[in-house]
Amino acid sequence: MEVPLAAETIGHIGKFAVTNSLLMGWVVISTLAILSIFATRKLTKVPGKLQNVLELIIEAADNMIRDLAGDKGRAFLPLVLTFFIFIMMSNLMGLLPGLSAIGFWEKLEGHRVFVPLLRSGNSDLNITLGLGLVSVVMTQYFGIKYKGLYGYFKHYFHNPLSGGIAFVIAGLGIGIFVGVLEVISEFVKIVSLSFRLFGNIYAGEAVLTTVSGISQYIAPLPFLMLESLVAVVQAAVFSLLTLVFISIITAGHEEGAH
Repeated sequence: MEVPLAAETIGHIGKFAVTNSLLMGWVVISTLAILSIFATRKLTKVPGKLQNVLELIIEAADNMIRDLAGDKGRAFLPLVLTFFIFIMMSNLMGLLPGLSAIGFWEKLEGHRVFVPLLRSGNSDLNITLGLGLVSVVMTQYFGIKYKGLYGYFKHYFHNPLSGGIAFVIAGLGIGIFVGVLEVISEFVKIVSLSFRLFGNIYAGEAVLTTVSGISQYIAPLPFLMLESLVAVVQAAVFSLLTLVFISIITAGHEEGAH
């Protein structure tokens, strides 16, 4: 049994195809929403176990982000922490034992093929591309918010108007060339973020599926532990890279200016 590169369609809503990776995304979002409701419905000065765990996570993330990005980093906390929690939960829930055995059989080109009902969302390139796009778009948003339109464009196209006329002409040419490269690099970030996450998670699923076909009980355990670590690390990498990109584009912003 092999893991298809593209997520399998399990149904339709009108003309909209619902894939097993999309369904997993909805399951993860619903799970996180329910946990949040239970954790915050009765906030107390002496927190319960669930509230205490969430407060520890938020406080640790807030301290780390502010160490890296300064006081303005608190504005980045919701985005960065949401990326981390959603990606980590998607990765870990995709590793649940027996998950790939829940599904149905269908005929495809004259052959019966088993289609799992749920599949790790981040093993679908469509979802990781969406996450990468959100990351880069929000990076541009924070750049404009904290530096203004002039400062934002100056980040890409530096001011060459200094020195003699020859320096100005040369500076304009070099500035435009470098600026174009900088703009292209923003699109490359989408590809880099999405393919890194997709490649690691898809490869892990493929390895676990292959090993499980050899031995269903003992052999997969070391790989399952390794992939659990990869699940957390990849969530951290995606979130921290987003934070770094935002910190770079907002660098030089004077605290208190907004």
